Amino acid sequence: MPRPIKWRRVAFIPEVAYFKPVGVPQGILEKVLLSVEEAEAIRLKDLEGLQQEECAERMRISRPTFHRVLESAHAKLADALINGKAIRIEGGSFGMAIQRFRCGNDGKEWDVPFEKMVAGQPQVCPQCDSPNIYPVRAAGFGFTGGGRRRRMGRRW
Repeated sequence: MPRPIKWRRVAFIPEVAYFKPVGVPQGILEKVLLSVEEAEAIRLKDLEGLQQEECAERMRISRPTFHRVLESAHAKLADALINGKAIRIEGGSFGMAIQRFRCGNDGKEWDVPFEKMVAGQPQVCPQCDSPNIYPVRAAGFGFTGGGRRRRMGRRW
């Protein structure tokens, strides 16, 4: 039985999550699915220019795991660019660096850090002890983790 996939900490969700070649109708395009954590690995290593060790620390994964995530992302991007495929960023096993929650009773909002979310999301509002709480989603994405899940929110 394989080990469960460890959640990867993500600090940024891209606002634009779909890219396609110009002049090719979307209906006939092949698509490459880039997970949110793969996009985060590219952002940290290639855009911010960090060393792999620091990238791995920020994502709360080992350096070899970070290397595998980055290699997978690079291979998918190369396939899309060279073979004229669309790129969609969605899904994966990730949690936001900070997840915001809101109480349905009193409207209070509070942040829960990634490390506490790994142990489980809060069950009650810290102010009124109401169980009527829900995560506040950022840019159409929801908190995911614990296995492969698709992103929550709007569909294209």
